[in-house]
Amino acid sequence: MHQTETKLIEFCKKENEVAQMQVYDTYAPAMFTIACRYLNNDEDAKDAMQEGFLKAFRNIEQYHPKATFGAWLKRIIINQCLDVLKKNQLQFDAIEVSELRITNEDDWQFDSSISKQEILNAIGQLSEKHKIVVKLYLLEGYDHEEISEILEIPIKTSRTHLRRGKLKLQELLKHKYNEARY
Repeated sequence: MHQTETKLIEFCKKENEVAQMQVYDTYAPAMFTIACRYLNNDEDAKDAMQEGFLKAFRNIEQYHPKATFGAWLKRIIINQCLDVLKKNQLQFDAIEVSELRITNEDDWQFDSSISKQEILNAIGQLSEKHKIVVKLYLLEGYDHEEISEILEIPIKTSRTHLRRGKLKLQELLKHKYNEARY
């Protein structure tokens, strides 16, 4: 796959439309799923995905194979979704963090009776700012430095949104677990 992908990307750099369609067909389902994680309706997600692909093809010369093409494209799609959210007035302001304690960010253990879908549903109930940071961290695997770059916020703000999102998520899931027991 790697060699085939490399050839396709080279053809895309030469503006070969057949190669662009092959790349689109290969990556569109995954990129649509990612866009749906950030935007609340399918039409907005489709629009953001389409715009993301257009940006990728316009800027494909900037792609260098130190990362996979899929990872590079994913970042473009996420940034496009965040641009849509920003246009809809979502602002990430620096948060005062002096009163917060550092907690273990890697401890995301949930009761085994809670399904993945229930966790995703609970993430969907978080405030928009917390939801985006939790998704970037937990689902996409970005670290705080990358999140702060993507959202143009201080690293401490990213950590704060993640911590608050995690606490709210645990509260929502604890409530769900207690409901299931009774």
